[in-house]
Amino acid sequence: MKKVLIFCLMLIISTIASYANEVKFIQVDSVKYSPSSEQSVSYFKNLVKDINKQKNVDFVIFSGDNIAYSDKQALKAFLKQANKLNVSYYIALGHKDLNKKKGLSKETYMKLARKHSLIKSEPPNYVFSKKGIVFIVADGAKEFIATPFGYYRENVISWIDKELEKYSKKKVVILQHFPVYPPAEQEAYYTYKADEYMKMLSGHNNVIAVVSGFKINSEKDINGIKHISTADFPKYRIIEILDCETDNPTIWSTLK
Repeated sequence: MKKVLIFCLMLIISTIASYANEVKFIQVDSVKYSPSSEQSVSYFKNLVKDINKQKNVDFVIFSGDNIAYSDKQALKAFLKQANKLNVSYYIALGHKDLNKKKGLSKETYMKLARKHSLIKSEPPNYVFSKKGIVFIVADGAKEFIATPFGYYRENVISWIDKELEKYSKKKVVILQHFPVYPPAEQEAYYTYKADEYMKMLSGHNNVIAVVSGFKINSEKDINGIKHISTADFPKYRIIEILDCETDNPTIWSTLK
């Protein structure tokens, strides 16, 4: 009996230690939530329930096009449903989220997110960390012209560059809506002047993944960086980073 108890205790300790050295998060792209659509509301409620059933999830990232059209009430309704998640969540911006002419600028969007959720960031570019891994949320959306093409402006690329230098001794994952590497050769190049972004990345050796969305499911290793792209909701992706404290963490992803 004593040996059984010792074995059970060791198993519990081993499980806790393993979880402490692993980051598990869920990426959802292009929810396009519309409170006036019964199907949209139903799908999103089911997503929240499904995620809440997942074990050991550290956070959720909604990586852009979170609402179907740029509208304050739609955003508030989206946040209200997202607040029912059992884990913390973060937001990146997509082209459908914004329309400054209709009153939903980047500043207003993030202000509403702070007011109606647990998100604390003021700008759409921000940083957070989990278990030693640094996550950078990068904004490539336009707020004046709603086009399905991303544009990481020079000041955004410069900011990412400085953050990567700041966390040079940490492993970094970048979360965003628009890919900077074409997820499929036959697809259009989604991001304007993406080569400048890629050039910036090549100057650092601490980026382990760039996680984006936008219509295509793809995983490619480019110069030691895993570029993961996830297609539209209701599909979502579970991403696990194993051996976080080592120099070579392993990244696994599963499309649900």
